[in-house]
Amino acid sequence: MRVALYPGSFDPVTNGHLDVLSRALAVFDKVVVAVLENPRKKPLLPTDTRVVVLETAIRDAGINPDHATVTTFDGLTVEAAKAHGARWIVRGLRAISDFEAEGQLAHNNRVLARDVDTVFFMTAVDYGYVSSSLVKEIALFGGDVSTMVPPAAVTALRTSARDPRRPR
Repeated sequence: MRVALYPGSFDPVTNGHLDVLSRALAVFDKVVVAVLENPRKKPLLPTDTRVVVLETAIRDAGINPDHATVTTFDGLTVEAAKAHGARWIVRGLRAISDFEAEGQLAHNNRVLARDVDTVFFMTAVDYGYVSSSLVKEIALFGGDVSTMVPPAAVTALRTSARDPRRPR
């Protein structure tokens, strides 16, 4: 079985992420979507919310959850890949600027684990402008992000915006 790991913060998941996942599933038998739990970062959405949003978005997109599972990880991506039996790491690219940073990560991961390789998928042109950072900023200012993220993410962002514990 050809298993790949698709790591990311997914804060929030975007339609571009789902597009990359769909493309990866055309190549791999199973893709483990791995939500990074990084204690040094302050995500907008808590990890458990990001997991539920991803699971819901995958189901709503008609993707078989037996082929695309969601988990969390911290630490090295290559270690998470090995833990899930993945020989490939999936990464999405929107533009040339993404390639420079992603290429550096891919080379470092290859040094850390020679048996784990990185595969890049270009997002559809429709999502080339979408990033989680941009979505968060628009949502925090009350803008409409419904064309950029799946409905479950829209709901989570709206709920987060109303959370009185969220720093302003």
